[in-house]
Amino acid sequence: MVREAFERELRALEGEVVALGKAVGEAVRGAVCALRARDVDRAERVDRADDDINRRRFSLEERCLALLATQQPMASDLRVLTAILHIATDLERMGDHAAGVARLVIRMGDEPLIKPLVDIPRMADLVVAMLEEALDAFVRRDAAAARRAAAWDDEVDALHDQVHRELFLLMIQDPRTVTQATYLMWASHGLERTADLVTNVCERVVFVAQGVLEDLNQPHG
Repeated sequence: MVREAFERELRALEGEVVALGKAVGEAVRGAVCALRARDVDRAERVDRADDDINRRRFSLEERCLALLATQQPMASDLRVLTAILHIATDLERMGDHAAGVARLVIRMGDEPLIKPLVDIPRMADLVVAMLEEALDAFVRRDAAAARRAAAWDDEVDALHDQVHRELFLLMIQDPRTVTQATYLMWASHGLERTADLVTNVCERVVFVAQGVLEDLNQPHG
């Protein structure tokens, strides 16, 4: 019975880390949609929702630590618990980046965009797709899928570089764009860092599935 209760709690924790990941994906989408539409109300909702993401992360951490302290998990269970601890932390940091983008929207107010947003929304779409694939790989213990998701980080990096090049050019051509261009660079940087954090999640999936720690945050060619 003790083992059955442990397995139920472990499955519940896995389900909750996936649910937290979905909430983070919604925050990323919401923040970038708010940026694109100049929707301050939506940005404020994303910013407020970060408190809930933080709370859920700490709850997951407390429950994982309680299982570690009161049970004697087998090696495979120990990998899952430590992975959940790391993944929850990375998800909470992704939520911070989404909230950071939302706060940029609030700071910019209804100021017209200096250029149509194309690559930043593409970055957001890629980041959310990476995250969804990583979470699915975690549930299925699919190391190959986790590696594929991590490889998309190269595309996010390329878009990030392109955003910076275009915004630097705008600033040179028209100094009046400097403030907003800087905000948009920060938004792009937040998405680029989020992709790096998703890659960390993918590394933990590989660890759970295969018992090895593998650096996936390397350029793929």
